[in-house]
Amino acid sequence: MDFQLSPSQLEFQETARRFAREQLIAVAEEIETDGAPISRNWLKRLADMGFLGINVSEEYGGLGLGNLEALLVLEEFAKVSSAVAFPIFESCVGPVRAVEHFGSDALKTRIIPQVCAGDYIVAVAMSEPDAGTALTDLKTRANFSGGEIIINGSKRWCSGGGHSDGYVVYCRLSDEPGAKGIGAVFVEKTTPGVSFGEPEGLMGFRGIPSADIYLDNASVPEENLIVPAGGFAKLMAAFDLERCGNATMALAQASGALEDVLDYVQERKQFGKPIADFQAVQLKLAEMSMRVEASRLLIHRAAVNAEDGLPSLIESSSAKCFANEISREVTGAAVQLMGGYGYSKQYPMERRMRDAWGWGIAGGTIDIQKINIASALVGRRFDQRK
Repeated sequence: MDFQLSPSQLEFQETARRFAREQLIAVAEEIETDGAPISRNWLKRLADMGFLGINVSEEYGGLGLGNLEALLVLEEFAKVSSAVAFPIFESCVGPVRAVEHFGSDALKTRIIPQVCAGDYIVAVAMSEPDAGTALTDLKTRANFSGGEIIINGSKRWCSGGGHSDGYVVYCRLSDEPGAKGIGAVFVEKTTPGVSFGEPEGLMGFRGIPSADIYLDNASVPEENLIVPAGGFAKLMAAFDLERCGNATMALAQASGALEDVLDYVQERKQFGKPIADFQAVQLKLAEMSMRVEASRLLIHRAAVNAEDGLPSLIESSSAKCFANEISREVTGAAVQLMGGYGYSKQYPMERRMRDAWGWGIAGGTIDIQKINIASALVGRRFDQRK
């Protein structure tokens, strides 16, 4: 058991940190002001640096590195902002990995290299108006006809909705009830019958567009089938990796807040001395640091222990749940320590606190992660309908 990063991992982490801090702080501020996602030109620059598809097979244009390397880079970018890190999230731990693990060779060859090159964005379409936490209640239906898959339904809370080029759409592919009838199909934005609702106005996540998706007899070729009916467990296995990405995005709000507040308390003076000299501040800093380090260890454990590139349910849910909770605590404490400066939109701290709350909702709420953990501990799923 080795808790040290290798020299190559440290070098890659530092490269990401330097690039994000030197190149993207102004971009993050612009995104926060106008709400537009990071530009396609920046996607190409990220791709040229090797930051897209870090843990994707070299066969499909990725670097072929591990999940840990991807999460190290993701944290450094997300310390700057969730929005500038989101392309890395989507390309390394997002739904494109479900395509890589379970899609047809034709689909993988057509989509994944474009993502790694910064030419294409893939999002996931899971939730529906009546199926969020109770995802197996989803009603979007897909039928096979003459070599095509015809999809009808609607999706809600899709991060990237209306902006991304393609969507991994969870849908009902048979008449089997519950999870047995669910699979996933790849649907491109330009597919006839696909339309989008108005962009959501959210508390945080500026620059991460979200909108409803409507599918009205949307027709795609059968090669776009990712997982057939009965493959819901496979989709959730791929989603366990996305949970680690969510956890890292949450962690980064906390670790970035800690770094900034450490500088602040040593510079800010009251009563003739730096506020870091006050014991109450010292205790708060120690508590923040312990939470950040514990969260990072849980995430890295899940990534390193992953078999076939996909983490276990209990380890990914533990990492996400803990990171989501401590992110809210640490960013809140940082805002308090910085006082008016922490509450001001002129500084990134209040943005971190708003985004921290979002990560505890996105990708499965904190409470549902606790249900997942308890389920793994006792060795059976809990039927919430009984």
